[in-house]
Amino acid sequence: MRFHFDARNSQRLRKNPRRGIRFEEAQEIFSQPYYLDQRSDLPEQYRAIGWVGERLYAVIFEIREDAEGEHYHLVTL
Repeated sequence: MRFHFDARNSQRLRKNPRRGIRFEEAQEIFSQPYYLDQRSDLPEQYRAIGWVGERLYAVIFEIREDAEGEHYHLVTL
């Protein structure tokens, strides 16, 4: 499973006291998601809810494709 995200946005999430983690850490949600659903149709976005350490998080992502194949683009946390 490959992930892409905006590195600056990841740093902003880390500094936000309500979130406190970066996208790199949030990838753990995908190892054992608690809940997955489709959030919106245009653009087609999905929501994954799961645990990172002892905290429950939700991540919004899109499934995109490039020359290497399919990857998850993390939008927000």
